[in-house]
Amino acid sequence: MPSPQASQDQPMADAAADYVAGIQAPEHIETGPQRVRVLPGASETAASFEFEGEDHTLGNALRYMIMKNPEVEFCGYSIPHPSEAKMNVRIQTYEGTTVYDALEKGFDDLADLCDVVTEKFTEARDAFVARQHE
Repeated sequence: MPSPQASQDQPMADAAADYVAGIQAPEHIETGPQRVRVLPGASETAASFEFEGEDHTLGNALRYMIMKNPEVEFCGYSIPHPSEAKMNVRIQTYEGTTVYDALEKGFDDLADLCDVVTEKFTEARDAFVARQHE
């Protein structure tokens, strides 16, 4: 019978994490839990991604931005079950581009759009405040 202390896992240093191709890795890199994974059955031109902790807010906006890409044949999203905080995105591309490139471009385009909205909102708010003080 194993002793109670033997059942407690102890973290071990990973030698491969300390050196990559002879380059010293930083002492500490903060990373959060992995929130996206590629679902089984993926290919270069068709894949489904599962996002943890996301819902319709990101799903619909991301789907819209990805579908604006002319190299994308199809993009859709679903929330598999309302009680689970998961969102699935399916992307199919034409030959010549990958689903990973399409996903990255979708995120970049969405971030750019958010920057424009923030800028326009800030300008309008500042103009409104200036009119109130006249």
